[in-house]
Amino acid sequence: MAEAVASTPSSGGTKSKLFPNAEAALRGIVADGQTLAVGGFGLCGIPEALIAALRDSGVKGLTAISNNAGVDGFGLGLLLETRQIRKMISSYVGENKEFERQYLSGELELEFNPQGTLAERLRAGGAGIPAFFTRTGYGTIVADGKETRQFGEHWYVMETALIADVSLIKAWKADKAGNLVFRKTARNFNPACAMAGKVCVAEVEEVVEIGQIDPDHVHLPGIYVDRIVHNPHPEKRIEQRTVRQGAE
Repeated sequence: MAEAVASTPSSGGTKSKLFPNAEAALRGIVADGQTLAVGGFGLCGIPEALIAALRDSGVKGLTAISNNAGVDGFGLGLLLETRQIRKMISSYVGENKEFERQYLSGELELEFNPQGTLAERLRAGGAGIPAFFTRTGYGTIVADGKETRQFGEHWYVMETALIADVSLIKAWKADKAGNLVFRKTARNFNPACAMAGKVCVAEVEEVVEIGQIDPDHVHLPGIYVDRIVHNPHPEKRIEQRTVRQGAE
């Protein structure tokens, strides 16, 4: 793991995990052909600055584990436009026309997962569990080529864990030790992605000193976070904006 180039020493004389920008936070840890786990659900809780920096890095041949592929021109859609992703391991991909075009034309490989299965595969990867059995998908194309087994009255499909070379996640608040707090539904896939990655980079809106987050309020311990980048003003686009007539 590359040593942090950041800045301020934290308590105990160790270097801070805080990096000056998203480009610096990715430097030395991303490379062609890697598998990346990317947090978010739709456009909620996506590490938008890190995704843009990943695009600008020019790395290619990536496998992206993510619930979805963003939208055209934003989120992981940026990396589809530049053809940096060769394979998606996803659950919901219906909002991205470029994804659809690349998949149907054979340019993009897709490993499709039921949403709960994807979440559990990531959780298993972080917990060191190599595989697990689930009833979801038995008797469908989801089970094609996979081991199946009967337990009691029901049949189950064996699913393998997911482990990423690098995880890119988004949180609301971090202290300089990397302890994270998520806001509401932005918690979604982010903790599971963080734990499934060999190296984790967290994009956060607020950074505080060590000790300023109550231990009972920590959603993800800093042991899972290697690097932090501060993005105080994320764009936070709304994927499907719907209002009542005359409400604006």
